[in-house]
This record gives sequence, structure tokens and C-alpha cells, in this order.
Amino acid sequence: MAMQPMQARTDWTRLLMGALKAGAAATVTDEDLAAAVKDEVREMDAQNHVCSASSPYTKRLKRLTRGMTSANGIKLNFKVYKTSDINAFACPDGSVRVFSALMDILNDNELLGVIGHEIGHVALRHSKKAWRSAMMRSAASDVIGSRSETWAALSDSYVGALNSLALSAKHSRTHETEADDYGYNFLKKAGKNPWAMGLAFIKMKQLSEGKNKSRYDKWLQAFSSHPDFDKRIERMRQRAKSDGYSTK
Repeated sequence: MAMQPMQARTDWTRLLMGALKAGAAATVTDEDLAAAVKDEVREMDAQNHVCSASSPYTKRLKRLTRGMTSANGIKLNFKVYKTSDINAFACPDGSVRVFSALMDILNDNELLGVIGHEIGHVALRHSKKAWRSAMMRSAASDVIGSRSETWAALSDSYVGALNSLALSAKHSRTHETEADDYGYNFLKKAGKNPWAMGLAFIKMKQLSEGKNKSRYDKWLQAFSSHPDFDKRIERMRQRAKSDGYSTK
């Protein structure tokens, strides 16, 4: 079932626009963001085909994420959307959603690497920082309240699966590196092989260079606005070797 991300945006957009106009954008808390996103995720779960507990996809994800209960104080919950789209995302409320088509093309370690990276963005509050920065720029440009191309771009640029202003702006190179490092440490702490981060980047590089690369473009672009895979692979390789993990 294809995703329908535009359905849940209106109320959240109105809420945040009102806050910004009142001069309160800089004071939006983690709790405010999580509460608003939780409502949107609940609606998205209702709109999409969530795999049941008996589904092989759900069983696989549950097995892989066993022990991954929280990240920097944010309680995590995992679900699989049965869809031909390729994506995965994590939200400020701790909701992690993985698409079945992505699970079909990644092995367990590669999938863990993707999940670790996405959780890193949430744990480090990158979504809130990116949203606030984007909204401040919008206010300065006097585009708040309009349906301009700038507004549409801010609304639709994050993961493709969740078009909420809470998750609007692409992450910076610094945020991507921080998410890589957090994902590595998160997997290590959870008792997983953190080299999974490097394996995920290796698979992404292969997909970006393959003959069917157009099928994966949207996901690869959403995963990183600076996909310098060679440098990220080598960085993870050196960390894993230093920590005594095999990188073969």
C-alpha cells in the first residue's frame, strides 16, 4: 500500500505556524514536538498497512531490535509498513518505521546500520534543530502562511515518508556525521556489531551505482544530503577495527 503522507499535515502546520507568529518557535520543547508527531504517526499507521505480529517482516525486525528500548531517554517503538516503497524513518517521539521493500534488499546487518543511523537523528534532537532553523529562515524571508515553493520545499524535503514540518529540513553534514557516530555507539551498546553502519553504507554505494539506481534515488537522497559513502565507510571501518570488530 502506498503511503499517504500529506493527509496528516494540516493541524500540525497550523500549530507551528501559530507558535512562530507568536514568537515562540525557539521555545518549542522536545515534549511539544514529540506530542505533535505522535498524533501524525498514529494517523499514518492507520492509513498504511502495518504488518501484523505474525508477519515474517515483523518477526525479523523484532529479532534484530531486541534490546533496543530507548535512545537518550526517548522510548522506541518499531513497526513495518508493507509497501513497495523503499524507506525507513525514526521520529522525535521514538517511533521507528521500516518499509518491507527496504527489508527485502538489505541483510540483517545492513538493516541494523540504517536503523541505528535514523535513531541517531532522533536521539540527538536533529529533527527539532533542523525544523527550528528552517522555520526561522522562513520567518526571515516572510513566507510564513503562504503556499510558496519555499514553504512546499520545507514541508516535503525530509524523509518522503513523513512530510511534517517537525521533520522538514535536510540534515547538515555535521548532523549526518553525528548520526553515524551515534548509530555506531547505539548498536555497540545494544550488543550488536557496530560495523553494521559501514555495511549499510557499502550497500548504499552499490545501489547508487547499480543499473537500477533510479529505484533507490529517493531513499538514498533522504538518508543523507551528503552521501560521501567512501569516507563514511572508511571512518566506520577504522572505528570498528580499533574496537576489535571484524570488518570482513
